[in-house]
Amino acid sequence: MKTINISSLDNIDEAARSFIELMGDRTVFAFYGEMGAGKTTFINALSRALGVEDDATGSPSFAIVNEYRSDTTAELIYHFDLYRLESVEEALDLGVEDYFDSGALCLIEWPERIDDILPDDTVKVTVKVNDDGSRTLTVED
Repeated sequence: MKTINISSLDNIDEAARSFIELMGDRTVFAFYGEMGAGKTTFINALSRALGVEDDATGSPSFAIVNEYRSDTTAELIYHFDLYRLESVEEALDLGVEDYFDSGALCLIEWPERIDDILPDDTVKVTVKVNDDGSRTLTVED
């Protein structure tokens, strides 16, 4: 288990670069944390660090999944926000397993909605808000 501290938005890009160093060749990352913990903000910073244009990222709350492409590596990145998902069946209807099996990077917010169907090698990332307003990311291999 590794942790990354984000003292403020000023060092979120540095935290994203540190996270990339931990990713290895794994492709499915599940981000857990309470509403407002900063999951979307961190995933947007991570996407930028991976070469996605600033204006391309946002919360996929209404689309469930957004697709980005890195300008530097041409790698596909799928950003899921499963908050509005009603059931695992709905996720299956959307084809989430195909995304997970695609080899593309999958960054998932609210993964607890589909814990039962996440791949075994999913990396669990917890975003915790600290008393001073900073954030701590805990990465479990």
